[in-house]
Amino acid sequence: MQRRLLITSILAAPAIACIPARAQTGPLRLIVPAPPGGSTDILARILIERAGAALGQSIVVDNRGGAGGIIGTEAAARAAADGNTTILGHNQTHASNQWMARNLPYNVIESFSPVARLATVHHATVVPANSAARSMAGLIEMGRGGRRVSYASSQAGSASHVIAETFVRRSGMDAVHVPYRGGGPATQDTVAGVVDFYVSTWPGVVSLVREGRLRALSIGAGSRVPGFPDLPTTAEAGVPFMAVDAWFGLFAPRGVEAARVTRLSEAFLAALAQPETAARATQAGLNAAPMGPAEFAAFQVAEVRRWQEMATLTGIMME
Repeated sequence: MQRRLLITSILAAPAIACIPARAQTGPLRLIVPAPPGGSTDILARILIERAGAALGQSIVVDNRGGAGGIIGTEAAARAAADGNTTILGHNQTHASNQWMARNLPYNVIESFSPVARLATVHHATVVPANSAARSMAGLIEMGRGGRRVSYASSQAGSASHVIAETFVRRSGMDAVHVPYRGGGPATQDTVAGVVDFYVSTWPGVVSLVREGRLRALSIGAGSRVPGFPDLPTTAEAGVPFMAVDAWFGLFAPRGVEAARVTRLSEAFLAALAQPETAARATQAGLNAAPMGPAEFAAFQVAEVRRWQEMATLTGIMME
């Protein structure tokens, strides 16, 4: 699809109208396009209780992992536009998949109504606890030392894949990519030493780093993160190009009434702003990054453009 047509489609979307929302019955289904245990799932479970209370409606998490988030995202795109189905999408499902997935069965912009951006997270490079690599320089040396190292990703074409592959190429390492069906399985095999390293979202590994089951070598933040004074930033570790944040946001199928989109946005952003919820998010390594529907829509357009450039640069496609 031509980029001009893709971008124009969202700019031409109708403005939110002041119309009454139809009464909602039954629970709100929140599709998480990933297996349990990853960053998307963590964020969903932090928010559902408070958001459900604000809506006066229970929220049921529906984990649908696989295919880089395509399975769950397609289910959301095809769901009835009755306001009772939403999806907690992210930079892959609603930006990079447009360019890195073959025959995508939905359009990242045209198939959805942006509801609210909720959080961003940093990426961290982690190795098994017993790894010989104790720094990014040490990891590079491993990959140049006469043996091929392996790295995990949450899926071919994911941000973890793109960032790690860029690192491998720019550092001249001999490395093989091992794709998984989500962040949870990739993390488990890194803990077990099946792979040598993994570029993960921070929430997906922070508890394991605290417990000493993984060792973090760097994190893509602007400054050292609270609670981890010895963890260098990617800039300090000499790999500043690895500082690429992931983002998470709520979407509804295109066609949901504007008043319902507004109500959903208000409920989830209010949940995010609650001190108890904010503390849990911070503890999990998430950075609150609230945006309402209009601002989030403009942000998504910019992200679609950015990931098109990255797809062209790396040539990575989902397998």
